[in-house]
Amino acid sequence: MAIGGQFAGLPIDMLIGAPLTAAAKASLLMANSTANFIDRVGFDEKGKLRTADFMYQKRSMNDDGTSNLDEMRIQVPMLAITPIPNLQVDEVNVIFDMEVKQSERDSSETSASASATVSRKGWFAPSFSVSGSVSAHSTHTRSTDNSAKYHVDVRATNHGTPEGLARVLDMLAANVAPALVSSTLKDGDGRTLSETARAKAENLKILRQEISQIETRLGAARDGLNTWVSQLKNIAARQQNEFKGLLTQKINETNDEGEKATYSQALSQIEDSWNAFQNNTAEMVELAASSKTDGETDGGTDKVIASFALKGIKGDKVEDYNDSEESCRKQFVAAQNKAVSAQRSVDDIMGELSEAKSAYSDAMAANTTSKPAIGGDQG
Repeated sequence: MAIGGQFAGLPIDMLIGAPLTAAAKASLLMANSTANFIDRVGFDEKGKLRTADFMYQKRSMNDDGTSNLDEMRIQVPMLAITPIPNLQVDEVNVIFDMEVKQSERDSSETSASASATVSRKGWFAPSFSVSGSVSAHSTHTRSTDNSAKYHVDVRATNHGTPEGLARVLDMLAANVAPALVSSTLKDGDGRTLSETARAKAENLKILRQEISQIETRLGAARDGLNTWVSQLKNIAARQQNEFKGLLTQKINETNDEGEKATYSQALSQIEDSWNAFQNNTAEMVELAASSKTDGETDGGTDKVIASFALKGIKGDKVEDYNDSEESCRKQFVAAQNKAVSAQRSVDDIMGELSEAKSAYSDAMAANTTSKPAIGGDQG
């Protein structure tokens, strides 16, 4: 067979396509394996997230000389602490090599020789001898070498947690926090308190919890106040820009130097009042909140604005902003009322906090040094 015929009929498409098809099927199986693992390990039969509960103890000191032995629990999603199989085919290499070697050699050789000798010896009997040789040599050589190599290299690696699941786990982790299961009061050395000492320590603990709750409320109230103060400042900036744009247009449109001077003076007054307000918005809101009188209602809105000493413009005349009818005024009034109300809430909570801290200080002053009970259990 000719050398070229050795390649005839080879299924090249199958040799190349079959490994790629197998790799695609393997990728599908591995993806299903990842999905099944997440579903089986991450969620229970009702579709709720599986969690692992960790319990531990935490000891903290109180400023009255006692300590808290807290039983803490933290729930962690199983998917956050379990390696997730996520094998993916990264590379498929198909290598097919075929080598054909064919060699043939034929050789033949023939040789022949003959000789005869006649001689006589003696009187009666002649001597005759014949000698001859024939040699033939034939050589035939044929060699054929066929070799083929078919190599498929598939490389797969674990790509870790899928990106979408990682983001979900990050959101879950942000909400994972230890929860207090129980708390036991001990003395400073971790030993059991006497009944008298325990009663006093429990009272102080209750007061501390009240203070903590009030401080939490105060923090939330201050966040709300800051939000409304920021909004009030933004509206003030927009209103100021409107006034500035209006007066600048008037200055540019007139050729009368007297009018230019009048408009420039009005612009300066308005700019000064609004700049001062934006630089001291929080202080002005606090001042307005403290000036509330008994029976004050929403009718006090203009009074509050007047306390800010803001200036507006109506026509060509500078006037107090509480008399203005500019488009931002309603938004400004609404934000102002919210800010003042938030400031008053902050002031009220700060009063509660001051009273709670005063009660705690009185209890601390009346508290005697806590002593462990004789024969008490060791904490």
